[in-house]
Amino acid sequence: MARSRRGSSLSGLRQAFDEARFGHGRTLNLRDTLPTPAEAVARTEAWLRQQQVQLSSQDGDPEVLIITGRGNNSVGGVSVVRSAVEGLIHRLKQRGVVARHDEHTQGSFVVVLAPVSALWNAPSQGATSPAQTPPPGPPSLEALDRETRVLLRQLAERSLEQLGVRGDRDRFVDAEMVRQFTALATTLAADHQREDRLREAIRRAIEQYD
Repeated sequence: MARSRRGSSLSGLRQAFDEARFGHGRTLNLRDTLPTPAEAVARTEAWLRQQQVQLSSQDGDPEVLIITGRGNNSVGGVSVVRSAVEGLIHRLKQRGVVARHDEHTQGSFVVVLAPVSALWNAPSQGATSPAQTPPPGPPSLEALDRETRVLLRQLAERSLEQLGVRGDRDRFVDAEMVRQFTALATTLAADHQREDRLREAIRRAIEQYD
């Protein structure tokens, strides 16, 4: 029992330090909302890009905290959300969004954001190395039918609203639609790449915000 109290005390102390260091505005807590890996990737990328712009005027290296959870109840004790987010962080390093990252705890990462100028020097997202597999699906959202694009826009707007993007949300909607499409399409099995399957996945993702 004493060990349990000690563990709770240390956890509370760490949380207090994190709140003082990062605050609510620079913390993304995925653990509380229990998103799917695809939803976590889409939300995290949109949030990191937003933070990169908002914190670009600060002196020093702007750092943020992403809480994924440790995945104690996941298969094999490995959080699929944590793994998906860490994979995204590595991709965003190549795209000029993330400068570096460190494991803060077993269920969280500290991410240092790259300066906005790094975006201009990053390779095009359309260029992939031989080791990378381009995401499945149509080459652009224009290839999707109208119903699918409407659903994607609804999902993008819900996601941005959840992230706290308000007045200038229209600036981010198109990019968020592409990110949501990419994240959802990559979760579909190779034999389920029909658009009706994609629409089902989008509707399920929208329901998560209701």
